[in-house]
Amino acid sequence: MDHRCSGVLLHVTSLPSPFGVGDMGPNAYRFADFLQETGQSIWQILPLNPPRKGHFSPYLSPSAFAGNPALISPELLVRDGLLESSDIASLADFPRNRVEFDRVIPLKNRLLEKAYRSFQRRGATVEYEQFCEIHRHWLDDFALFVALQARFDDKVWHEWPPKLRDCEPEALAEAREELKDEIAREKFFQYVFRTQWLELKKYCNERNIRIFGDIPIYVDYNSADVWMHSHLFKLDEEKRPITVSGVPPDYFSKTGQLWGHPIYSWDTLKATRYQWWIDRISNNLELCDLVRIDHFRGFVGYWEVPAGETTAINGKWVKGPSQDFFRAVLDRFPDLPIVAEDLGVITEDVVEVMREFDLPGMKVLLFAFGDGSPTNPYLPHNLVRNCIAYTGTHDNNTARGWFEEEASWAEKSALIRYIGREISVDEVHCALIRLLMMSVADTVVFPMQDILGLGAEDRMNTPSVPDGNWRWRLDWDLVTPAVRERLLSMTKTYGRFPDLEQKGGEDS
Repeated sequence: MDHRCSGVLLHVTSLPSPFGVGDMGPNAYRFADFLQETGQSIWQILPLNPPRKGHFSPYLSPSAFAGNPALISPELLVRDGLLESSDIASLADFPRNRVEFDRVIPLKNRLLEKAYRSFQRRGATVEYEQFCEIHRHWLDDFALFVALQARFDDKVWHEWPPKLRDCEPEALAEAREELKDEIAREKFFQYVFRTQWLELKKYCNERNIRIFGDIPIYVDYNSADVWMHSHLFKLDEEKRPITVSGVPPDYFSKTGQLWGHPIYSWDTLKATRYQWWIDRISNNLELCDLVRIDHFRGFVGYWEVPAGETTAINGKWVKGPSQDFFRAVLDRFPDLPIVAEDLGVITEDVVEVMREFDLPGMKVLLFAFGDGSPTNPYLPHNLVRNCIAYTGTHDNNTARGWFEEEASWAEKSALIRYIGREISVDEVHCALIRLLMMSVADTVVFPMQDILGLGAEDRMNTPSVPDGNWRWRLDWDLVTPAVRERLLSMTKTYGRFPDLEQKGGEDS
């Protein structure tokens, strides 16, 4: 991250495809070509883990290691002889700009089931066997977890029979034998996911594009990780959480935010030199070139709420593993390709850890104009080189949506003063992109919606709103020659083009 570059934030589900949801097929490669043609060096994505059943957030998953089978490309399965062309010839008509998960998931499951039966008839390959052996430390448990959840009608694992709940070896061995076909199917899905993803990543890397991934700091309670590694979390004798995650009351919420994830037993993790976390980071760095850790401040100090509370008010701050954790991570990953999500109220002890390990933080331009102060840390002239600067993230409104629906008169006035001219809603996205492009920040990333100038209806996620999120999809018709030329020209003009010998002119 020590040279000027730029990139685009677009989750894989947001890609176009004929199957109603983005996947790792031809349109992913087309998007990589778009990035290369416009001089972008980074493709930032959201977590690749499968969402919790019935939910669609990539931040709530039954596994910290598994990939999302819904991202598997049926077109590549046809290429590899696991599906017939006729299997994907007649598809339902899906919206071009929205994911209808309730329709998409059953379709994908049917196609994946057909592919698995083809794989069974063909017989396991050496590559499949090698994959299962390399990843057995998480794969065996995850596949069994999925099979058991299906057997017990999707009940939370602490409601399973006690011997299975408590992972007694004899009960697990018996379940593995009884559910061996279901387990083999899940392993196949994970094999195909990783094979397709690493093929796509190789294609991107060969074109000077790095994949920028995302690791949520906490994991879902109803996950294979908490079930099989319950000793690593603060759980009671019945394996229920003693305390859960959240953030305290602040200016935005009088009751705080109650997230509800189980809290790590950091003393237990420390005794293992944080091996589960090391494995987790290693897994993500196989899939990505660098990763963002969501809610980074939780490693330094975290808000812990007694289980059963309905708000986060009665929590308390608890010291995290801090420097000791990152020294262990640094021992394993000397380059430490980690970005700290440091948005919100960040205390000096968090800043000290980031400084000690030279970890870049995040700066969001939409936060720069609220107080009208020239010392606002998100203003372009106050940025530092070692940061990732964004117009907005997946949790923000789009630039246009912010300007149209959220920005106060004072914020709009501050933006106009900063730019030095009046600005219309149709050009605000270009103006904000330009401000970051010309900034000193080595790395700038823009949501694809901002590159296209889309409004609030196309934002990816609205925090605390349960419905309608994670559904936006890219329509290639919006990626016009003018959009491409403008992005390429700005990338060259402000010295972010990968080939430093090429010069650029003014953007259109």
